[in-house]
Amino acid sequence: MSQSIEPGSNVTFSPNLIAGDVSANYWMRQVTLRLRREIRWRWHSRSGDDARLSGLAQPGDRLVDSLDMVRYWEAKRRFLESDSTAGYLSALLDEPPPLSEVPSPRGAFGWLVETAALDEVSTFVLALGLASSFDSAVGPVISACLDDSARTKPSLELAQRLWDHPEEVLPVSDTGHPLWSLGILQQRHVGLGAPGIDWEGPFAAPPLVATRLLFPDTPPPTLFLPIIRPHGDILGGEGLKGHVARLAVPPDSKLRVVPVQGRRGSAYADTVQAVAEAAGWDVRGLDIEPSMLQDPGYLRSLLTTAWLMGVTLFLQHGSEAMDGRAGPYALLAGARSVPVTVLVGITNRQDLAGIPDELLHPPLTVPTISHAERVGWWRRWLHDEPDAQGDVVECARRFRYEKDTVRAICGGLNRLGRPPTRNEMIAACRAEVPIEMGELAREVLPRFEDHELILGEPQRQQFEEIYRAMSSLTEVHYTWGTARAWNEGGISVLFAGPPGTGKTMAAEVLALRLDLPMFRIDLSQVVDKYIGVTEKNLSRLFDVADATDLVLFFDEADALFGRRTEVRDAHDRYANLEISYLLERMERFKGLAILASNRRKDLDEAFMRRLRYVVEFPLPGVPQREAIWRAVIPEAVDASALDLAFLARQFPLAGGHIRSIVFNACLQSTGSERESDPGAHPRLSMEQVVVAVKREYDKLRRSVTLEQFGSYAPLVEGLERV
Repeated sequence: MSQSIEPGSNVTFSPNLIAGDVSANYWMRQVTLRLRREIRWRWHSRSGDDARLSGLAQPGDRLVDSLDMVRYWEAKRRFLESDSTAGYLSALLDEPPPLSEVPSPRGAFGWLVETAALDEVSTFVLALGLASSFDSAVGPVISACLDDSARTKPSLELAQRLWDHPEEVLPVSDTGHPLWSLGILQQRHVGLGAPGIDWEGPFAAPPLVATRLLFPDTPPPTLFLPIIRPHGDILGGEGLKGHVARLAVPPDSKLRVVPVQGRRGSAYADTVQAVAEAAGWDVRGLDIEPSMLQDPGYLRSLLTTAWLMGVTLFLQHGSEAMDGRAGPYALLAGARSVPVTVLVGITNRQDLAGIPDELLHPPLTVPTISHAERVGWWRRWLHDEPDAQGDVVECARRFRYEKDTVRAICGGLNRLGRPPTRNEMIAACRAEVPIEMGELAREVLPRFEDHELILGEPQRQQFEEIYRAMSSLTEVHYTWGTARAWNEGGISVLFAGPPGTGKTMAAEVLALRLDLPMFRIDLSQVVDKYIGVTEKNLSRLFDVADATDLVLFFDEADALFGRRTEVRDAHDRYANLEISYLLERMERFKGLAILASNRRKDLDEAFMRRLRYVVEFPLPGVPQREAIWRAVIPEAVDASALDLAFLARQFPLAGGHIRSIVFNACLQSTGSERESDPGAHPRLSMEQVVVAVKREYDKLRRSVTLEQFGSYAPLVEGLERV
């Protein structure tokens, strides 16, 4: 507390309300004395004598007051010289400011005056704004001075009335003045980036800022959280170390936004603290709700407080890509003149939409942890359960989560009170980070089991090879040592063949056997006619998919992965760049990518080289067709009347078409059975099936002869082709 205030000499109107900064006490006392003197003059100007204060607060005619201001200025000057009370107050105002041998600490009122080179009138305006935040008794006095009971906060209009040389207040109204540009004072109704300061608008020092200026020894705000120091050499490589030299120089005249980019669950805080220590910062995490980022005044007061304290702020607010809209940190741009460094944790560069490039520092990339490091964290936080260690190695590969996410998963598993099973570990991993691909892909719930997939022997062998390859990735990558050479890559395969030959079914069976989520890529959402949008969509897709093992199923992939075009214009050139980008991302994809195509010959050779397996799905032969007929008939349906060998021999159809025929026949059989015998057991007859066969051929616009129907030809002879 200041010792320069004599007993009985109040700094403000409220008794014993004294700040911890000597200079602040002096200037707030200047404000109090000038307000008292103004009140004394207004008593006199209203009634010519010592009128009661109760009559002073009545609103006057502001037009008359303005017109009479010049007329009464000389009268006011003479009054202040002749009135004993006014003279006493003027004498107190002439007292020189206290001298201090100890420099004001950073962030204090005196430090700000010196650092911002504030002149006397600016210092007075600052004190006026602080007094209104510090002393609740100031409000009614301001109302009386302004003849308006609704106006309890100071304005530049009031400052001009109180200051002996009114013209000196004018420069303070510039938005570039340090009091406004640094966020020390704010006007409530003027948003950030407003064209000017409202002369009559109320202003005040935000509470966080006022506290720091008046009581510089106050502990940091509760929102400013210290970041736990990291263990080990987080800086590691030269990439992060190269940023430190540039960041060690504090920003001079404007905000500096440093993106810290990582994946969900990345060790943002470790990276930030490591860089901060190397750069010599005091870094504080900012514990705020996302909604607070939308309040420009509050956000600026946080940044101003950080600047006064000399600390660096770290904000982390998870969000999805904003599709070109303003990101969650866009309002930072409104505080561009506050020279503080703000690090923001992001997962996507779109989070920074709305922040000018001139404020952005090159991003810091949060190092991802390796498989071995993930295994180490799993073993450390899973209470070292020996029975689960083999499953730990597998989970560490299948779920490429960062340290904080692994810690959260293990915390939940430890509450079981016993070693978790592999299924429990996998379920916990999936529940912790749900896969959200938005409109780009939809999840497919497998409908088919292995025994329903009818393949020729060559295809069945390749199918089993793909299954074994995916099941062996962990051992081959991390025991045999192929991870480094192959970038921990997964498996990319092509299923090629005519429609209905089982490509989608095979993909679903693989996903079910491998216990992997399956997502079908909606090519209509991924491919866009506008340059660059397709690449952005692919980036979002693979960024989500890279975190965990899953099956990406690109149906009709030739629409996206087709032969690269000859370059005729900018669109062709960019289309080729998109394909090259796609090939590169697929090569790095760590899950199972299945591409289904009806036209293998249209696929680019460069693309084919990146495929691990190519499985041809030809039209099934007679034995496979008969097996498909038997497999697709529901178990509850009596099919004893069907000549399945005849159907398989006579009609060379793919499995998808056979399934469609059986479904249509069931739909027609239900009605006829119900009409003849409501309680009859579900059954199919050859009549219904051969009619459904004829309808399927008509739908496909494929020719079929009556001879193919043999003895059943009369059943379809009179049917018209649709």
